[in-house]
Amino acid sequence: MTKVDILILSNGPGEVTTWVRPVVKALRQELGDDRSLVRISVVLSPCSNASGKEAAIALSYPEVDRVQGAEHFWQFLLSGKTFDNWDWRSHGVVVFLGGDQIFPVVIGKKLGYRTVVYAEWSARWHNWIDRFGVMKTEVAARVSQKYAHKFTVVGDLMVEASSHSSLAKDKGQMTELIGILPGSKAAKLAQGVPLCLAIAEYIHAKKPQTKFVIPVAPTLDLQTLASFADPQKNSIAEIFGFGGASLIVPEDAKRKAMLKTTTGLTVELWLENPAYHLLSQCCICLTTVGANTAELGALGVPMIVLLPTQQLDAMRSWDGLPGLLANLPGVGTPFAKVINWLFLRFVRRKGLLAWPNIWAQEEIVPELMGKLQPQEVGEMVLDLLANPEKLADIRAKLRNIRGESGAAQKIAQIVGEEVKKQGE
Repeated sequence: MTKVDILILSNGPGEVTTWVRPVVKALRQELGDDRSLVRISVVLSPCSNASGKEAAIALSYPEVDRVQGAEHFWQFLLSGKTFDNWDWRSHGVVVFLGGDQIFPVVIGKKLGYRTVVYAEWSARWHNWIDRFGVMKTEVAARVSQKYAHKFTVVGDLMVEASSHSSLAKDKGQMTELIGILPGSKAAKLAQGVPLCLAIAEYIHAKKPQTKFVIPVAPTLDLQTLASFADPQKNSIAEIFGFGGASLIVPEDAKRKAMLKTTTGLTVELWLENPAYHLLSQCCICLTTVGANTAELGALGVPMIVLLPTQQLDAMRSWDGLPGLLANLPGVGTPFAKVINWLFLRFVRRKGLLAWPNIWAQEEIVPELMGKLQPQEVGEMVLDLLANPEKLADIRAKLRNIRGESGAAQKIAQIVGEEVKKQGE
């Protein structure tokens, strides 16, 4: 076999954990584990949702040989040289798994490599990309016939990433476990943690048998998470009437850490990642906008998407240029306030902010925006719990909008075909 380099282009935490992880595993199964023949590199591009730990997460995957962080991306894009001046083999394939689809075009040309793009909802640069693996037939159907030979329907990488999960609810074993996903960055956590915990307290007071769990983002440590539940460290907690919670870390390593609120409610903290098996057992989740909604949608887990606006500069996680402007040092806060004011004033009229709703072009899962109060949200959750047919309807709709499983293996097969073309 010809020596080849496989270069994965990706960006945010959702893509690194749910797209890159299954694809690199499938690539090793397809191309072998001999690093002298097949080398897998990951290069990250900037993302407004990034935490800065994406490179470390990618490097932790045993299938990956080397990783470059997003801070060095523009230098690589313009010059074709990495920060550490990596060597590149004469044969290779660039695999796009997040970012801007123009990136594989530019980098593929610079390195002289074939290009493979995974496209969920839209595919671009048809004449310059060699192959596309698309989630659903609708994506390929919008393409000119002269490029149709480049397109293969591979299915849904989100489903692939979570396919190992055992869906207890499908077996009629669903318990009243509620997942809380307040985000991973300070801008979201400041509002999300106290609001969600206050909602949990309200629900628990009405239904004491209900359990709550927070799947802790891999980029977040427990002490930081707990600080947002402390009113003395996070003044926003008072806006939601939340009395606070303390972190409890048991001496027995086999037991889970937890947050214990002033009312006595305990919320388990789940550190394993990805937490698909756990999330699949939740009857409903409370979440912010972002990659969380995509993962829950792929798992078929009902959710309520919360966008509290008590602090206008808190939502700094927009995609693209607005997100970058809102996070600029010094000027970020004014930009964030203006962007969010404009959004609330004009864009929100169209709705559809959670990924499942965007995919379906209708509100499958509730999106609540405004000066949210724990009691109102809590009553909505209680109503859904009391009417399981409503939850079942949401689950059915979520599954209908996603693609089939097996995407990672099919993408790996496409890459293998492109590798063979170079060796011919």
